[in-house]
Amino acid sequence: MSDLKTLPLHAFHEAKGARFVDFGGWNMPVQYSGILEEHRSVREAAGLFDVSHMGEFQVQGAQAADFLDHLLVNRIATAPNGKAIYSPMCQPDGGVVDDLIVYRCSENDFLLCVNASNRAKDLKWIQAQAAASGMAVTVEDQSSHFALLAVQGPKAGEIMSGTGISSAATLGRFRHATKNFAGHEIRIARTGYTGEDGFEIYIPVAGAETVAEALYVAGQAHGLQLCGLGSRDSLRLEAGLPLYGHELSDCISPLEAGLDWTVKLEKEDFIGKAALAAQTEAGIPRRMVYFKLEGRRIARAETEVLNSEGESVGIVCSGTLSPILNAPIGSALVRGDSAEAELHIDLRGHKVALEVAQPPLHKAAI
Repeated sequence: MSDLKTLPLHAFHEAKGARFVDFGGWNMPVQYSGILEEHRSVREAAGLFDVSHMGEFQVQGAQAADFLDHLLVNRIATAPNGKAIYSPMCQPDGGVVDDLIVYRCSENDFLLCVNASNRAKDLKWIQAQAAASGMAVTVEDQSSHFALLAVQGPKAGEIMSGTGISSAATLGRFRHATKNFAGHEIRIARTGYTGEDGFEIYIPVAGAETVAEALYVAGQAHGLQLCGLGSRDSLRLEAGLPLYGHELSDCISPLEAGLDWTVKLEKEDFIGKAALAAQTEAGIPRRMVYFKLEGRRIARAETEVLNSEGESVGIVCSGTLSPILNAPIGSALVRGDSAEAELHIDLRGHKVALEVAQPPLHKAAI
């Protein structure tokens, strides 16, 4: 465990009773009170997550907006200051390098939040594309400067107000702004990875403990619980949100992943455009479906998906138990011509039908 990287708030989590796991080389809290309880707290009240392992890159320059339009499948250049944009970042063949969020801070200044496991790969890729483009743009890794906390759930706005950050409640979805808090400039974004309302807060490392304690104290009156990686994964799957390496990868395109809405083929050009346009014209070969199962057995990743004739037509990407539905749920990448057909899996000799449903799956319980 001594070789693992630790979060700036490791001592805070240790004092609060966190259980830790090795997650991509980071010593990360996986749970506190328990995954099911933490999951329910986010759906019913609020949860506080530490996701400081994520990567942050600063992209600046007179042509930064045009470069990001070229780099990413979504439209960036026309976004106003204070807007956050979700986008996959593709290879020329349409496979996904990573999915990320771009925060436009000013006309020529952008902050990118990338997946922790892809940080080194992403930095190398983006810097190489910047050099190849010949555009006036710089790319700098700022990851070590930030801690990142997420307050998620229906009570998130009240908790933010309870810390004195009442202006957060006026932010629209996928908007962000800076604020001075206890002498530190923090960036508050109305974004998240749970399918609930909430905020992600970028904090200078020196101010991380002050902000975390303030949120924790303010949250006690509203049922806030500290949450780890376990509930983060079950929450995002319930909401139908992709996880890189599962629903997205260098072998799965945004179109196959069901992220068609992010792919702006009308843009003049971007990396992967020709491949994605060809997929659209020829018919998307595979489709991501989300499903529920009867019983209690979970369909684990890599489980084969079969059609009514018993032919293999796909594979499970993610699977877990939904605490809200009290049933197994999952995602699967299946052949395009089978996405709306009868599907099932073999669980230890038992044929189990997939009940395909549109995410967010948890809305069915409300």
